[in-house]
Amino acid sequence: AITSFEDRRKAEARARVDELARELGYSFEELADAATARKRSPSVAKYRHPENPELTWSGRGRKPGWIGDALASGKSLEDFAI
Repeated sequence: AITSFEDRRKAEARARVDELARELGYSFEELADAATARKRSPSVAKYRHPENPELTWSGRGRKPGWIGDALASGKSLEDFAI
């Protein structure tokens, strides 16, 4: 009974969203595709580990441990630039 209730609520919500989208001149699918199209492309690696070339970092996000360790030991990011 609970799953059928949730299914009905989802169907009602979908119908309301479809109706609102039609009022604005769109279809729900057009709006849903527009929301997913904003993903970033994979970033290009800018830094490489000197001993293990498979370890790379794009410069985005948190620094990997090997970069943090090297910076703490006095090296600079330019030492790892590709």
